Amino acid sequence: MTRTFRNVIRLITIAQTLARHNAIEALEAAGLPRPLVWALRHLESRPPNTPLGTRLAAAAVALGPTFIKFGQALSTRSDLLGAEMAADLGQLRARLPPFSTQESKEVVETELGAKIEDLFATFNDKPAAAASIAQVHFATTRDGHSVAVKILRPGIEQAFALDIDLLLWLAGWIARAKPAWRRLRLQESVETFASMVQVEMDLRMEAAAASELAENFEDDTSYRVPTVDWPRTSRRVLTTARVFGTPIDRVQELASAGHNLDKVLQNASQAMFKQVFRDGFFHGDPHPGNLFVGSDGAINAVDFGIMGRLDKQSRRYLAEMMLSILTRDYEKAARLHFQAGYVPKDKSVAAFTLALRSIAEPILDRPAGEISIGRLLGQLFH
Repeated sequence: MTRTFRNVIRLITIAQTLARHNAIEALEAAGLPRPLVWALRHLESRPPNTPLGTRLAAAAVALGPTFIKFGQALSTRSDLLGAEMAADLGQLRARLPPFSTQESKEVVETELGAKIEDLFATFNDKPAAAASIAQVHFATTRDGHSVAVKILRPGIEQAFALDIDLLLWLAGWIARAKPAWRRLRLQESVETFASMVQVEMDLRMEAAAASELAENFEDDTSYRVPTVDWPRTSRRVLTTARVFGTPIDRVQELASAGHNLDKVLQNASQAMFKQVFRDGFFHGDPHPGNLFVGSDGAINAVDFGIMGRLDKQSRRYLAEMMLSILTRDYEKAARLHFQAGYVPKDKSVAAFTLALRSIAEPILDRPAGEISIGRLLGQLFH
């Protein structure tokens, strides 16, 4: 089967799925020929009573892991999609349909070369969490340790390779059909996305990341990383110590349990700043589902599939940029962007200074408790 024919067939399936979820307008925006859009509209149920982002999220779940993951990545691009749609796609971070326990056990036994009962004293049949790439089961080892066993979805590597080929082909088509969209560099975005997910699909890399992060915080009692169980870890299986705690966004539960919320916030923010500015190695997906507050108030992190690195020079630029923005020295912040190479040298420093002011002032004018450094940085780098 030729690449074009295979991708056209898959594209038709995607179009039908979008139609069933009343999301055909997404294809229209992407440049699909209008006659084809009209032909697909008869599959839609009328009228859609939910936002487009919510409908796209439902369609992504129906289309499978690659599109779920792609939707999750897009949910961080409010500059591209708008805040409302990005927030709606953020629903894809919630619990997703699991694969069967039998499949989970087969992957574990194949990867680790032993029977489940020989590897674990107990293995919970019900997944504790299911995501686009893997799901987690709680278990107990033969020596009595509580562990979390993360298992890659069966067949995901092959499905991902085919879907990435489709997305690259589609990005090229959109670039030709919509010249104005070329500035978005869709093909480069897909390639970056593919590289990121390839790393996530090798759970040994996640184990190594967890191990490195744990070493960086071995003398810090306010932030903990679960210990990797290396003998029970492979490319498709990752076993770590089980984390106990309350999700960091359950504020009422934390308060009822007697936690000092200011201290919890301080622990979380200091841990992130240490990762970025002290170590240059940081958790790249610190959403509330990946951060738990222990009984002692310490932050317990999970899911190390997405990590980031900054060299010393980049850390220095970032720190100076943030300080310049927070002190409203926009010209200095602009020049730092140029020095770091984040902005082409042929652009106007004065114009960029004005642009920085337009982004920062609405945020910095808020009360201190409402200022989001993450939002500020996100807008600066988009």
